[in-house]
Amino acid sequence: MNTLDSTHFQAELEQAGARLGAAQQPEWPDAGAVRDAVSTLSSYPPLVFAGECDVLRDRLAAAARGEAFVLQGGDCAETFASATADNIRDRVKTVLQMAAVLTYGASLPVVKVGRMAGQYAKPRSSGSETRDGVTLPAYRGDMVNDFAFVPGSRTPDPQRLVHAYHAAASTLNLVRAFTTGGFADLRHVHDWNKGFVANAANARYERTAHDIDKAMKFMAACGADFDAMRTTEFFAAHEALLLDYERPMTRIDSRTGLPYDTSAHFVWVGERTRDLDGAHIDFVSRIQNPIGVKVSPRAEPDYLLKLIDKLDPDRTPGRLTFITRMGAGTIRSALPAIVERVTESGAQVTWICDPMHGNTFESTSGYKTRNFDDVVDEVQGFFEVHRALGTVPGGIHVELTGNDVTECLGGSEKILDADLGNRYETVCDPRLNHQQSLELAFLVAEMLGQS
Repeated sequence: MNTLDSTHFQAELEQAGARLGAAQQPEWPDAGAVRDAVSTLSSYPPLVFAGECDVLRDRLAAAARGEAFVLQGGDCAETFASATADNIRDRVKTVLQMAAVLTYGASLPVVKVGRMAGQYAKPRSSGSETRDGVTLPAYRGDMVNDFAFVPGSRTPDPQRLVHAYHAAASTLNLVRAFTTGGFADLRHVHDWNKGFVANAANARYERTAHDIDKAMKFMAACGADFDAMRTTEFFAAHEALLLDYERPMTRIDSRTGLPYDTSAHFVWVGERTRDLDGAHIDFVSRIQNPIGVKVSPRAEPDYLLKLIDKLDPDRTPGRLTFITRMGAGTIRSALPAIVERVTESGAQVTWICDPMHGNTFESTSGYKTRNFDDVVDEVQGFFEVHRALGTVPGGIHVELTGNDVTECLGGSEKILDADLGNRYETVCDPRLNHQQSLELAFLVAEMLGQS
């Protein structure tokens, strides 16, 4: 990386952001402390490398053509406290298990992308929160402040930007060890899945697991090189929300002379920050990483065409992903017109379904939750729309954890409203637990087999 050129480019990004204005940014109480934190981040090594981002772009291009399927999964909001070896292992394990099932169902390579090593900031509907007459700044993720509802914890602290870097570096280091050191061996992953279907509640998936088992034995009998299956690619992704973190992590690649956001392989812009003339869209338009944009029913097709022109003017395969978040009751009516207009324009984006964010509601007991059946139904609607239009359903984007939390209703475990308080651990949105995540993978594998 060319430090001098990177510094100049970072300054350009900051000037552009100041001119355009950036939504959903914290109100830092000390500008000098922010400058110090940003300067420190600028001096640190990249977390990912440009060549890795280019590989992911190629993989996403394959998904757009129907030659691969993307699985994005991980925490809604990572916390520093959860960046432990066990938690990281269990999240990776869950994604690997899901990917093995999806690979069989799709008969395609599955591109594994974790919502990991950077998902420390969250947009909020309000800048403040009031409890019992006390008003404090909203919790914006561990990169900004702490979840505890006390003044010292909720005050935005720019030193947390630096802490986020170190947590991300530790997470990526362990993820790379897990995915290249034998933990991701396909034989181990399959054995884990056999344990899942051994549970009587998951008996309906036994046939799929049995078919995978036969395929594994067939490969072994044919002398398949299982050593080549001991490792796997695993990419990191997060929402490019907090620009005081993303800008200093943007570097000029010495190989190509082009800018990459080295905080992650893939970054996306969320529903609240995708203003065509805003700082977030400007930022991702300037970097070479593959990028995503969340698309809700409120997104007008004409706006999306303008967005494509801004973010992917050269129509580079794999450059742009649209992550649709419609809601189970809306996707079949809202998505077709969007997909049709984008397809007619000649743009080749990768379509990924986020079946989580459009299906959130408050339960009778007062917990923010989602119903597993709604999640499944939105994915089913996603496949139905693309099948009817002759377009490619490229992947799914799921908030999940490897732990046995009780945050989403339903699933084969039949989590009820009364159960939510047992292990409701999220600091933001409810996640599918380990069992629900695997069940979703088996159901999506069935959908892929019908495509």
